[in-house]
Amino acid sequence: MEHNDISVGLDIGTTKIVAMIGRRNEYGKIELLGTGKAKSLGVHRGVVNNITQTIQSIQMAVDEAIAVSGIKIHEAVVGIAGQHIRSLQHSDYITRPNSEEVINDDDLDKLEKQVYKLVMLPGEEIIHVLPQEFKVDGQSEITEPVGMYGGRLEANFHVVVGQVSSIRNIGRCIKSAGLDLAGITLEPLASAEAVLSNEEKEAGVALIDIGGGTTDLAIFKNGIIRHTAVVPFGGNVITEDIKEGCSIIEKQAELLKTKFGSAWPGENKENEIVSIPGLRGRDPKEITLKNLSKIIHARVVEIIEQVFMEIKNYGHEEPKKKLIAGIVLTGGGAQLKHLKQLVEYITGMDTRIGYPNENLAGDSDESLSSPQYATAVGLLMNGLNKLEKNKNKESKVITDISKEQGAEITEEKEAQEKQPKKSIFEKWADKFRDFLDNAE
Repeated sequence: MEHNDISVGLDIGTTKIVAMIGRRNEYGKIELLGTGKAKSLGVHRGVVNNITQTIQSIQMAVDEAIAVSGIKIHEAVVGIAGQHIRSLQHSDYITRPNSEEVINDDDLDKLEKQVYKLVMLPGEEIIHVLPQEFKVDGQSEITEPVGMYGGRLEANFHVVVGQVSSIRNIGRCIKSAGLDLAGITLEPLASAEAVLSNEEKEAGVALIDIGGGTTDLAIFKNGIIRHTAVVPFGGNVITEDIKEGCSIIEKQAELLKTKFGSAWPGENKENEIVSIPGLRGRDPKEITLKNLSKIIHARVVEIIEQVFMEIKNYGHEEPKKKLIAGIVLTGGGAQLKHLKQLVEYITGMDTRIGYPNENLAGDSDESLSSPQYATAVGLLMNGLNKLEKNKNKESKVITDISKEQGAEITEEKEAQEKQPKKSIFEKWADKFRDFLDNAE
């Protein structure tokens, strides 16, 4: 059975790997058909450092999603993060051969492909080329140039760059797990797709996605992506600090953080104590919640300050670049108690927690609308958007071909005796072949 309207998002995180199968329902919401989750082994700070373990974790997540949905999947849209990601601004232009014709999507594609040819540092590769504003014959601040007349088309681009080896390693893991790569997307962009509204992107907003190994930042203003950054710290360093500070094992430290942890030490009284069983017959350990909060607070402040420095680098303090919608926190780390209040206190910006549930169909499992699934939902949405785009392109091509065929048939009728007639199917096939050649 063919499932043409179904897509798969695969979030390869430092702590967990999530595979999500879904489609759009008649109301445009995401209907989740199957979700699989596995502990992530072999990924450190968003980068694969053990191929075999990563492949096994991907297979476990994918197999679970297939078992739940009953749908066999062949490809997935994958998220990429890690401290090797950097972004830069670049301007480029093309001169159109005929300014009497209106600008179309092909012109935009040509301009975008030109940016992909930029020479990067050794070992780096362009992941995304995101257009910001366009200029047509010197007229600036154009957001949609399609349909306008002009000879020179110019644009500012936000270019996201990553390490070739890291991208290849992810590709290899996907292939070995029996899947094709349908697309690769920067994780903060996927999370933004899932939790931000168009109004927030327009007003100016900073999305902070606190994962296990990295904290990702994406800044939007006037509906356009303006800045991206990856800070190489996440929830795992907080767990590590608790482990060291309280002299306990990692499993216990993670449980302490999620059950009793708080980013705000002032709220715990000195006499609030939690008892942890000792290892192999040793006496239990008693840990005060105040101490636990102090350890968490110190590390969280460090992470937030690093991210805030990136927000300042973007130029948030300039009146034109002000982020009116403030900050949206998402990712597993966003569930830490009192984190919202601490972020507001440090940055002085309005803050909310971002949940992906507004894009999900009403009957979705409640646990999947948690911030920790924001990236997976965003990747699934990205895949569905690509499917719709391709369908529209195909139908447009077929319509164009039909029109051309109509014109050709009329001409052929006039010159019937002179030339042997080609069948409509043969002509359609020729046109479609030309289209595919041009698309490549």
